[in-house]
Amino acid sequence: MELILLPLLAGFISFFIPKTWSKWSALLFGGLSLALVINHLISFDPKATMELFAPQKVTLGELTLTFKMALDGMGFVMLALSNLVFFLVALGNFNCEEGSSPLFNGLMFLMQWGINGLFCSQDAVLFYMFWEFALIPIFLILYWFGAKDNQKNLLKFFVYTLFGSLFMLLSILAWASFSNSLGYEDLATASVPLKYSCWIFSGFLLAFAVKIPLFPFHTWQAPTYSTAPMAGTMLLSAIMLKMALFGMIKWMIPLNYNALETYQLPVIILGLIGILYGAFIAINETNIRKIFAYASLSHLGLIVAGIMLFTEESLKTSVLQMVNHSLIAVGLFLCADFLEKRFKTSDIQAMGGLIKQAPKFGFWFAVMVLVSLSVPLTAGFIGEFFLIKSLFFYDAWIGIAASLTLILGAVYMIRAFQTSAMGPSVLEESTDLTWNEWAVFGIIGVVTLYLGIQPNAVFNLIEPSIQTLLQVEGTTFNFF
Repeated sequence: MELILLPLLAGFISFFIPKTWSKWSALLFGGLSLALVINHLISFDPKATMELFAPQKVTLGELTLTFKMALDGMGFVMLALSNLVFFLVALGNFNCEEGSSPLFNGLMFLMQWGINGLFCSQDAVLFYMFWEFALIPIFLILYWFGAKDNQKNLLKFFVYTLFGSLFMLLSILAWASFSNSLGYEDLATASVPLKYSCWIFSGFLLAFAVKIPLFPFHTWQAPTYSTAPMAGTMLLSAIMLKMALFGMIKWMIPLNYNALETYQLPVIILGLIGILYGAFIAINETNIRKIFAYASLSHLGLIVAGIMLFTEESLKTSVLQMVNHSLIAVGLFLCADFLEKRFKTSDIQAMGGLIKQAPKFGFWFAVMVLVSLSVPLTAGFIGEFFLIKSLFFYDAWIGIAASLTLILGAVYMIRAFQTSAMGPSVLEESTDLTWNEWAVFGIIGVVTLYLGIQPNAVFNLIEPSIQTLLQVEGTTFNFF
């Protein structure tokens, strides 16, 4: 239970820590959470479920709520990813103004508590509560620490996410009509008629499509990313949207499997549109943050399409790609922050030549670009290759279209690197990487390289839980 309680305590304590100590305390709390996860991960049995909080049953009329929290292999991978990302954000934020803000750090750890709780939830109501709670801290971070003219973007972000969440709530209430409990095990054995299962599926899909975001629910993403504080952009891109991808794998599809056939092809097509649309917009964009935002939209479209196939291979590589995407998002937006601070602009056409004044940054920027392009020996190579392979066997034309992400990705990423960091020098001089930025890039580089060489480090953890999900699918068929 300490895996859940530590971020909550860290959040409340951070509000009262003096400003001069705030960045050190954030690093300490983030490091403690990560160390705690690693300690449990060493002894974790992927074939077993680690119970964090025994089910406490509350009866409301004919409905029983089971407030149970536990971790299977996939949940543990997502929890470890969450703690690693928050530590990297605290580390990258160390020399920033927000890093010394008790308010910012307190909100960040409360957000971490909400996200960690979601990954551990074994009851639909508990899942929804943590889903909604995680939105509050990040909204306040964007409001208090983002650009002063970002109210319109914030309103769109808030309305979109709240709108989607209401449909998820309606789906959960519909589940209550077919089960005496909203616990995961009870929902897995509930008999839901096809027409109702389709409605429940659609409610979850709408909530998740907004959060991911999936085309055409993406319009909040780029404006929000470009006006948020850099650490807020990292949190949104690297970890918050993984809540939705995780929800698709664990809650939406296996518990409504008889509706999958209805939605599979349409959602895969939307993912494919997102791949191509995001890539083409990124090619023509000049704002460095928006380039990376649309690149994210493109890569996420591939992950969504892979999840909708719902095979063991596609699910395992989707989870691996989720981990890779999170790490690369932190690295790329840290590069964007470095560039914006030196050139005082987000326009790559006003940049250039920084690699001469900051060769260490140039090296790591190039590494992040190569990793994002899924070159061999990186985690992205394994993830994207097998996702495209799975889509190709589902439909050859869809697989061919999805493979264009490799070519288009090279175009917009190399263009962004070449325009912003190479060419004639725009600045007379510039500082290079600080120790904490070095550390962030180093950790990302090591982890992505390790997972590229040893993807089984993730696959072995999630395989038993993925197989369990594939077995759950067989218990929900009811066409009458």
